Amino acid sequence: MASGVCITAAEGFSGKSTVALGLIDALAGTVSTVGVFRPVARSGDDRDYVLELLLSHEAVDLDYDACVGVSYDQVHTDPDAAMSEIVRKYRALEARCDSVVVLGSDYTDVGNPTEFEFNAQIATNLGIPVVLVVTGRDPAEQAHRGLASAPARSAEDVARVASSALAEIREAHARPVAVIVNRAEPSDKEAILEALRAVASGLLVATVPENRVLVSPTVASVIAAVDGQLVQGDQEALGREALGVMVAAMELETVLTRLREGYLVLVPADRYEVLMAVVLAHQSENFPGLAGVVLYGGVKIPEVVSSLLSGLHSRLPIIQTQSDTYETVLQVTGARGRMAADSQGKYDTALALFRDNVDAESLLESFNVAKSDVVTPLMFEYDLLERAKSDLKHIVLPEGSDDRIIRAAATLLARGVVRLTLLGDEQEIRSRASELGVSLEGANVLSPFDEGLRERFAAEYFRLREHKGMTVEQARDIVVDVSFFGTMMVHLALADGMVSGAVNTTAHTITPSFQIIKTTPGVSVVSSVFFMCLADRVLVYGDCAVVPEPTAEELADIAAGAAQTAAQFGIEPRVAMLSYSTGESGRGTEVEKVRTATALLRKLRPDLPIEGPIQYDAAAEPTVARTKMPDSDVAGRATVFVFPDLNTGNNTYKAVQRSAGAIAIGPVLQGLNKPVNDLSRGATVRDIVNTVAITAIQAQGHEAVAS
Repeated sequence: MASGVCITAAEGFSGKSTVALGLIDALAGTVSTVGVFRPVARSGDDRDYVLELLLSHEAVDLDYDACVGVSYDQVHTDPDAAMSEIVRKYRALEARCDSVVVLGSDYTDVGNPTEFEFNAQIATNLGIPVVLVVTGRDPAEQAHRGLASAPARSAEDVARVASSALAEIREAHARPVAVIVNRAEPSDKEAILEALRAVASGLLVATVPENRVLVSPTVASVIAAVDGQLVQGDQEALGREALGVMVAAMELETVLTRLREGYLVLVPADRYEVLMAVVLAHQSENFPGLAGVVLYGGVKIPEVVSSLLSGLHSRLPIIQTQSDTYETVLQVTGARGRMAADSQGKYDTALALFRDNVDAESLLESFNVAKSDVVTPLMFEYDLLERAKSDLKHIVLPEGSDDRIIRAAATLLARGVVRLTLLGDEQEIRSRASELGVSLEGANVLSPFDEGLRERFAAEYFRLREHKGMTVEQARDIVVDVSFFGTMMVHLALADGMVSGAVNTTAHTITPSFQIIKTTPGVSVVSSVFFMCLADRVLVYGDCAVVPEPTAEELADIAAGAAQTAAQFGIEPRVAMLSYSTGESGRGTEVEKVRTATALLRKLRPDLPIEGPIQYDAAAEPTVARTKMPDSDVAGRATVFVFPDLNTGNNTYKAVQRSAGAIAIGPVLQGLNKPVNDLSRGATVRDIVNTVAITAIQAQGHEAVAS
């Protein structure tokens, strides 16, 4: 039977989706399959946006309909029949998952005083414990405040609500395991915790602080609220939160002095001079970045003004609505700051708040979640981030202006994985981050034309390459290239590692490393591996990206490096030296190369389990291994697969990736004195996050060896 937990609140506007999302993320690193269940969903044709948010997490692979119990209408019509249907659908879902997060109803469709009691009865009938979420704000006030936060509750009020709700949960014969106060006033944290311990003895208690990003609506939400139309600007910028609102119906000078970071500016549609000034202010380094402009009043922008705006190439969203001033203000200020799958800023912020304020390990223990023996791709990725967090390293990202790099950097910073430097124009990069609705707070943004560092790097590069005819003047021109600049930062210990290649070629990324960082002493060649994340385990493939035709000596080096990389990332190395022949059965130049490399590897690493030459099926499949190599410790159990050449390795990893649905993480470079890794130019944000985490872990290993 799957472990499950019900997350419920005693009232509306609790923000329990933040707790649910954080809990799903914690489960992702512990169990193979995570389920989400919504016992009571909103009535009507619209899909439940909270459920869609939770289903968007990589750990959840379920259809929407399988995760919904009943509607509010069914509960109102026949509560007993609705409960039976909820139990039936939960049991069907439970059979498919290791753990299920059940999310209680939202108090949005009806104001029914028995709704909380029904949620408690759901937990009782499902036989799962309850995590109670209490809001640290006044929900009645929040219902009509929109953009503005409601007043904070006192610690005594929070404890009173929690005490009453816990009594109802117990009266329904359900078992509470935790009380989490969401949207708590940060300065009241200790007082709230102390008050909770008095009424929730023996339960886990925690507070998650109020956060402006989570409670603010996105620009996309504002468009929907005003029934508006995007007339100009970047679609990517619609995910940015509107942190405040200002009506720009006053004199131009007054408007400019009142602009604030992240504000939505409401402009009368016939005030073209105000519109132009606001757009120019957004682009200026001397004014704050805005979330967007709403033109109200229904007056059409003249073609000449529209042409002028287009020529500015501004990404600032400009929205037009037919509503008048009063109606537009009411619509905008009433827009709710809902969590949604397409809002990266809210998503990253919610996960960071949960991680930093809730003891997830203790919470999982409270409802008996056992660590899975299987290693899924997501569990491997989760472990990468956790290991990188354990000893923060400083990684430089040379392609700092690329949207994917900015998004990945925001996620890495929000989750506390690494310290980061992005290379590029600081104003441009931070402005773009704001437009994308993500935060680069904590990141260092550095220009490769920084004069002090340019001179220092040029002098060092000249010293390293003088024997090749390099001059200081040439060096000054070379080191401002972002790949060379980033590599020099790593070389001179201004960063612990570098990740590049989302925009630049592999050669452009790693050539500076060969010239400046060079190979580890005793290693003849720089090579690469891919982590191949299958459904139930992770394998290491090498070399699939760098060395076209390795010699036997280079092949032995590649294998030794791959085994070391595997061990560094928690994979027990059992090395298969692959060929088209197994054991002594085959002859030929290629087989002999692998046979020689295997012998060299055994001398180099006598501690390793090694087999070769061996065919892939004999290395990977136990039934084939029993026939071809019954006495081998590696056959049928290999974890490190070393290919005889780049052609074979590259095609095999891609075939497994596409045909078996494996996730390929890499290429991870090995053999360099310090870690530098290359990205595919088709890299996703997820790929970048994983590669940065890997680079940080490699840097941890380099530091351990050096000490």
